Amino acid sequence: MTALTPSPRLNREARLATADAMPQRGFFARNRYLLARRASQILVLALFLTGPLFGVWIAKGTIASSMTFDVLPLTDPLMLVQMLAARHWPEGLALIGAVIVAVFYALVSGRTYCSWVCPINPVTDLAFWTREKLGLQAKGWQPRPGTRHFILAMVVVVSALTGAIAWELVNPITMAFRAVVFGSTAALTFVAAVFLFDLFVARRGWCSHLCPVGAFYGLLGSGALLRISAGRRAACDHCMDCYGVCPEPHVISPALEGAKKGLSPVILSRDCTACGRCIDVCDRHVFRFTHRFDVSETAEGGTHRSNCSGEKP
Repeated sequence: MTALTPSPRLNREARLATADAMPQRGFFARNRYLLARRASQILVLALFLTGPLFGVWIAKGTIASSMTFDVLPLTDPLMLVQMLAARHWPEGLALIGAVIVAVFYALVSGRTYCSWVCPINPVTDLAFWTREKLGLQAKGWQPRPGTRHFILAMVVVVSALTGAIAWELVNPITMAFRAVVFGSTAALTFVAAVFLFDLFVARRGWCSHLCPVGAFYGLLGSGALLRISAGRRAACDHCMDCYGVCPEPHVISPALEGAKKGLSPVILSRDCTACGRCIDVCDRHVFRFTHRFDVSETAEGGTHRSNCSGEKP
């Protein structure tokens, strides 16, 4: 599928006229999903902190493998894949936990893990925000498309060759968890490295181009139900704000710009993290959360049935 080229920005006078005609939206209206994601990420970490801090053990273990309320096992499916590649058969509870997590993300949305759970996401978002504030507009070095999938394959291969769950030794997600929950300063160096990489080397370089965990969950959720739709794309004024905040901007064009080609308004790319930032920043209310089978579109844009692939029927 070829990505479509977004329409040019409106000229300054037209944008100002449009802005004057639109009702002003406050901070919370323009950041509601961002704030909800931060609350979700803090809550996940808080579940592990209640035990050490207050003696109330809600979740025991790590973000990769845990037991919640002593009854609900949860295991990172990627860790299970590495275990099997390393020829280590997991215990029953670990296997059940991996199945539970895999089914959830396969049905809901694979990369919601990246934007709603992962403790590295706030770090890379902070790096992006800092780049903007410092005026570092250049993309910097950009890895080739598919690099993260190559790294994912190498993670499995290394586990098979070494007989160890090798990725967990350097996984920035695990390191961020250790830094917050256990106060590990050594783990903090890995987190700092990701921040500096995204700040000075590659814009959104880690999460959008290199992270094998994001690649894995993207593949896992390829057919997931939760999606974002540009259902009011006929109202789009091409301000480009959605492209500016999206960590995976290439996923927007087919849905937003594809009406003339008969493409669905639903963002069906497995790379979409369902972070909701496009919904937050769009003053024209073009985007909304929906499901992958949503066929609705506003009267201005007509109605196009989704074929669940993003291609022409």
